[in-house]
Amino acid sequence: MSNAKKLLVLISGKGSNLQALIDSITSDKLNAEIVAVISNRADAFGLERAALANIPAYIIDHHHYETRESFDQSMIDVIDRYHPDLLILAGFMRILSPLFVERYLGQLVNIHPSLLPHYRGLNTHQRALSDKVSQHGASVHFVTPELDAGAVLIHGIVTVKSKDTETCLENRVHQVEHIIYPKAIKLLINHHIILDNNRIIFDDKRLVKPKQYYLK
Repeated sequence: MSNAKKLLVLISGKGSNLQALIDSITSDKLNAEIVAVISNRADAFGLERAALANIPAYIIDHHHYETRESFDQSMIDVIDRYHPDLLILAGFMRILSPLFVERYLGQLVNIHPSLLPHYRGLNTHQRALSDKVSQHGASVHFVTPELDAGAVLIHGIVTVKSKDTETCLENRVHQVEHIIYPKAIKLLINHHIILDNNRIIFDDKRLVKPKQYYLK
């Protein structure tokens, strides 16, 4: 595809969101190329997904580094060989150092399993059920030095059902994640979007609230 944007994806596990991006690209729904995948775990199934799609993949095991900064620097050394337009965190289970985040600020996006700013951090589905909320979901947001505090581009919303278990709710959130992540990347590719003081400027106008997608 002409003028395809270069994406580099960071993973730690199954890589289902990586697969959603691969599928969107191969079906011509996303004018992009995944130039490389980096995993901090050698057993991540996402590495097999990358291999099947003929995407170069790198294992950078964080256990081999004494500091977070030295681990992040090793990732930087690989990333900068590819000059990606966007860095995509797809189930990457490491907190990134300020050194890393500041280097790629405005290019670095993540998907989080809650409707941010609600339920930052871990155990989001359990917390949502405990609070008996009526809606839950996922958020695609820019990454900033503060954990899960970057401006949100899109919310994927699911209805919480009375008989939901944590597993049932998690499965539906995964469904909506696989829909909204390619949608968010498409927005970033097709529109002039910048991060300005943790505010999203969308086609020269401030995005007042995140775009929303409801899982049917």
